[in-house]
Amino acid sequence: MTPIATRRRRRFVQALSAALVLAVGGATMAGAAPSPDPVAPGDDPVYGLANGCYALQSEPTGQFVRLTPEGYRANGATVSDAEPFRAHAAQLGRFMFYGPGGNMLAHDSAGAVVPTRDALPTTDWTLTHTDGGYSITATSNGSQLTAAGPDLRLTDPGVNPTGGRFSLVSTGGCAEFPDSEVNATGTPLAGTGPNGEVQGFIDAHVHMTANLFMGGDVHCGKPFDPQGITAALKDCEDHGTNGMPALLENVISHGSPFEEHDTTGWPTFADWPAQDSLTHEQTYYKWVERAWRGGLRIFTNLLVNNRVLCDLYPLKSKSCNDMDTIRLQAQQAHEMQDYIDAQYGGPGRGWFRIVSSPEQVRRVAAEGKLAVTLGIETSEPFGCKIVNDVPQCTAEDIDRGLDEVYALGVRQMVVTHKFDNAFGGVRFDPAVQGVAVNVGNFLSTGKFWEAEPCTGAAKDNPLLSLGEGPAEAVAALPPGVTTPIYPEGPVCNTRGLTPLGEHMIRGMMSRGMIVDIDHMGVKTADATMKILEDAKYSGVVSSHSWSDTSMYPRIYALGGFVALYASQLDPQKAEPGQDPKADREPGFVASWRKAREARSDKFYFGFGYGADTNGFGPQAAPRASAETDPLQYPYTTFDGGTVMDRQRTGERVFNVNTDGVAQYGLIPDWIADMRNAAGDDGDQLIEDMSRGAEAYLQMWERVAK
Repeated sequence: MTPIATRRRRRFVQALSAALVLAVGGATMAGAAPSPDPVAPGDDPVYGLANGCYALQSEPTGQFVRLTPEGYRANGATVSDAEPFRAHAAQLGRFMFYGPGGNMLAHDSAGAVVPTRDALPTTDWTLTHTDGGYSITATSNGSQLTAAGPDLRLTDPGVNPTGGRFSLVSTGGCAEFPDSEVNATGTPLAGTGPNGEVQGFIDAHVHMTANLFMGGDVHCGKPFDPQGITAALKDCEDHGTNGMPALLENVISHGSPFEEHDTTGWPTFADWPAQDSLTHEQTYYKWVERAWRGGLRIFTNLLVNNRVLCDLYPLKSKSCNDMDTIRLQAQQAHEMQDYIDAQYGGPGRGWFRIVSSPEQVRRVAAEGKLAVTLGIETSEPFGCKIVNDVPQCTAEDIDRGLDEVYALGVRQMVVTHKFDNAFGGVRFDPAVQGVAVNVGNFLSTGKFWEAEPCTGAAKDNPLLSLGEGPAEAVAALPPGVTTPIYPEGPVCNTRGLTPLGEHMIRGMMSRGMIVDIDHMGVKTADATMKILEDAKYSGVVSSHSWSDTSMYPRIYALGGFVALYASQLDPQKAEPGQDPKADREPGFVASWRKAREARSDKFYFGFGYGADTNGFGPQAAPRASAETDPLQYPYTTFDGGTVMDRQRTGERVFNVNTDGVAQYGLIPDWIADMRNAAGDDGDQLIEDMSRGAEAYLQMWERVAK
């Protein structure tokens, strides 16, 4: 790079650095044969086509569609002449026709029917079935696939209804549609234990729909795409060809703007996903499927956004408003459920079930499927930010907001996140990223965090004065702003729970919702716990290690639930660009031992994790001793029902001993590895984890409306 180019890049970095370092402030620091389907293919004439092998036959002429040098033609005399198409379900009632060699039936803008190897919306076809035949329309524009003699074209619906009728004839010789393997052999545990217990793990804090947050262009990849894995798992366009333009990825993942990475996704995945790559997709649906087959039973997907960072980041294609984003992510979660249903032959047939009540969880568990709950983690829910100490919402806004998100299926909420808001004071982010988030707090509220010496044992995270942090963060402030200097020693946010915050907590209680106290400052959390304790309300969680550990005995005494951040199992080291919280440094196993001592004998005990995947938090690195004492593959799940081998996606084979939790499909491997990390306590830790879903469920049952 020339000196001039270097200077230009440096100026570009400085111009964007405020957005980039604020992203650090967001950090809270997954080739055996696929397993058998849990349900048989459906027999619906449309939905049941999923993954079948078919020839297309023109009903009026009896001729079959085949691929010729001139393109697709309906002039094959017999089924053996036809192009064998794999029917990939793009969504309920929609299919891609995938031929040998990777050619797909597609259309162009002129209405011609053409082959393509690119998975695009033009390869997406909607099928309807009437009187034993099928009509096939282009999903993107509604035009009808029509055979006029040997010619295939798109026509307006109704122009040639006879020529638009086809039969799908079962045949052989189809290619497999590309997708990730699951590498889990066996049938997922169905039903309940001897005492009616749901057996399995719970993730109390994950962000499956984060591809839509902060304007929709920060996150690379998607949890699914109708056109499949080649469309879902591709790098962001702004990462260029070598990753150098990927400033956000480079700064928050590697601590430097001058980093490179192989930007290829499918099929090589040379450099991503990785446990410390924070802008690339890690919850692709096949990876989540592997976690379910490995014992996951409750998956709490938190709808997430950060308006301030979205406003600062230069690339965006969607609204920065928190509530707009929440609505969009809730919609995508249901679209993912429909997509998975489509793979299994129709509505309700898939393993991914969005639930909104404990009764639904038990029913889903009895069917051996994954119960997916919805939560929220944003800084300004319902527009309830605070500007120069003036709340920007009312009690009526809160009531309307709670009614809306409850109707969306949301049952768990983080009340304060990153920035002080109209509900109360936030728990500080520590160290360098705390400086960046404090700048964000000023941009959101008009004020910096206000701190004071703590009066009790509980404390917020250590706080740096702004002058001790990166100058790039302070550069985002308006000119002439005076930055604060904070006292040394343990400090607490001066702001506690506000009257609107109390209205919020009581509103959640009246609806039977679960209060997540993570990210609350000590004073806010203490006041919230007193309200819950006075009401003997069990619906409280710490979902991913963002509360002072002194809160755990109070949570357990109420019958609440604790889930630890899914960090490295043994003592962890700081990641580049990251400053792990001090109480996570001992690692997950040591933190579990400490949390277990706080449990209450009055309530069923089980333990959970909050992976925070896709949430700008690094995932668990390999154990330090993994090289000499690795997790042995294949291994058997805790219930003895499934054999798990190394997970393969395309050409990449993942191994928790060397990759850590590079993607969500390695979560079962991370849990299985707990036996090695915990030594003599290994069996107890696995037992506690396998009781986690039931413990959370019983907590929810005590408060659900």
